[in-house]
Amino acid sequence: MEALVSARWQGRRVLVTGHTGFKGSWLALWLHAMGAKVTGFALPPPTQPSLFASARLDELIDHVVGDVRDLAALRAVVERARPKVIFHLAAQPLVRLSYEEPVETYAANVMGTVHVLEAARRAGGVQAIVCVTSDKCYENREWDWAYRESDPMGGHDPYSSSKGCAELVVSAWRRSYFGHGGTPLLASVRAGNVIGGGDWAVDRLVPDLVRAFAAGAAPLIRSPGSVRPWQHVLEALGGYLALAERLMAGERRFAEGWNFGPGDEDARSVSWIAERMRAAWRNGAMAPATDTAARPHEAGLLRLDSARARAALGWRPVLTLGEAIDWIVAWHKAVGAGEDARRITLGQIAHYAALSIGTAGAAA
Repeated sequence: MEALVSARWQGRRVLVTGHTGFKGSWLALWLHAMGAKVTGFALPPPTQPSLFASARLDELIDHVVGDVRDLAALRAVVERARPKVIFHLAAQPLVRLSYEEPVETYAANVMGTVHVLEAARRAGGVQAIVCVTSDKCYENREWDWAYRESDPMGGHDPYSSSKGCAELVVSAWRRSYFGHGGTPLLASVRAGNVIGGGDWAVDRLVPDLVRAFAAGAAPLIRSPGSVRPWQHVLEALGGYLALAERLMAGERRFAEGWNFGPGDEDARSVSWIAERMRAAWRNGAMAPATDTAARPHEAGLLRLDSARARAALGWRPVLTLGEAIDWIVAWHKAVGAGEDARRITLGQIAHYAALSIGTAGAAA
């Protein structure tokens, strides 16, 4: 996992779409810490508070407010920033919101991906593109075994379907435009349910638990028996960075779709997450209650098979799920007590990078 701290990022021009979101903010901070020259293109932060604002990320990178649904604006920033690497994270990321706003969801997640790839194709000079989709891009049959990269795309709800569509867009651009010398190497990545400090999204399990425990209230959880492949945000981002380095090196065999999920032991139920986080929070955190209100359909069981990433990239999870929850609680308690969010976040990135080197050495 040496790629996580590689000096090859020093001075590298990188564009991150969606850098004002939870996952994009962690990625932009990590890239900046490694010496990359980062340009971010995104809408204003989707929540208040946000990691983007708390970490004062606009002081560190070239922050551009824009919408990936606007092809002209996107082309202009790509031509100005002249990135060598693009990480495309901008999206409408919530399943339940997709039921309420299906047109917006498809416009952002499908046409937004088209626009990013077209802007890169027209500008030239891009070496590597990593498009972030979702573990929900697969046709979920609610079976016990984990989905592999070769399984068919699908999606019951608009969000999941839009991510399956985005994968088809990536495949089409790769085969139609990026399959010869001098064109970018293009990969897509599908992570599990990422969790971490600084996520304040509405209607998402861990942020809902944080808000309730911080307020001394009993959290309401829905679908307590639903199983998801939970992982700390740094696990997924570490995989994206390792993959991007292989693409930057011109290794065409890595220009494919990749899963970056946790081990089977960390595919846990919603109720397990709630109780484990309550134990980590302590200080009289109240027991969760089940929200029995009627809800639109969400998958009950989902697992990812990351064997290819382990074998071909040398990537593997560093944190157990319990450790990931401890890191989240530590992050929110520190920031809630007035400590600097940027320092806390960069500290966890540095700690994770150091642990990843040890993990790689042990596995060698």
